[in-house]
Amino acid sequence: MIWDMFFQPFADFGFMRRALLGCLAVSLGATPVGVFLMLRRMSLTGDAMAHAILPGAAVGFLVSGLSLGAMTVGGLIAGMAVALLSGLVTRVTALREDASLAAFYLISLALGVLIVSTRGSNVDLMHVLFGTVLALNNAALVLLCTIASLSLLVLAILFRPLVLECADPQFLRSVSTLSAVTHFAFLALVVLNLVGGFHALGTLMAVGIMILPAAAARFWANSIGGLVVTAIFIAFLSSLSGLLLSYHYSLPSGPAIILVAGVVYAVSLVLGSSGGLLAKVRQRRPLQN
Repeated sequence: MIWDMFFQPFADFGFMRRALLGCLAVSLGATPVGVFLMLRRMSLTGDAMAHAILPGAAVGFLVSGLSLGAMTVGGLIAGMAVALLSGLVTRVTALREDASLAAFYLISLALGVLIVSTRGSNVDLMHVLFGTVLALNNAALVLLCTIASLSLLVLAILFRPLVLECADPQFLRSVSTLSAVTHFAFLALVVLNLVGGFHALGTLMAVGIMILPAAAARFWANSIGGLVVTAIFIAFLSSLSGLLLSYHYSLPSGPAIILVAGVVYAVSLVLGSSGGLLAKVRQRRPLQN
């Protein structure tokens, strides 16, 4: 029974093993980036950037169909362009960064959906928006694993400046010239991991594997290292559970993975030992007594 439920799908089918490996790569690369997005209060920025890559991926689709290389390059160019343009608008106008990002992401989302829907089928549109983690090929796995390895390497190199920028960005600017480098390198990592997650989970779901595990981990860990490790574990557990639910109950795999992550977040919100609802109630009772 346990074998049939948890192990047989991966033992019998290569597409399930490839999907699991792809989800592990996304969890290792994107989730630590999501932790720093949360710590920098930029979670909604990640959502905006996820939509920003859509027109670039759509142009790649327009030129070469469902080509891994063309859609990846297009998504990277579009994501970086939106990041730079929103920053430029913020610096030369009175508009705040959150508003400029919102404007660009709404335009990008509409443009990307328009391009795909006018030149492709409904199946192509669903592929772009929600991904096809169960159809990952070897080239896609190599891309996801490369992005995960590069992300971990860059985060290890920039770990101290990133932590300082989360705690006191003004102090980092005053004592180091790495502030701008750290900021733009981090934005590049966000875009890179969203493009990688896009191939597995689609543009609408890719940001979920970044933010939800990070938010859930906040209720179980206090240190940054603890947050990263806990978030990766939650992301991989959610991916494994979502794939099994997708296999056994014929559910769409990407939404199933993100919904499991959402359930873990809800449970953590209530039961988490570090700031969860029950923990807050237990802390108040001795004061009332």
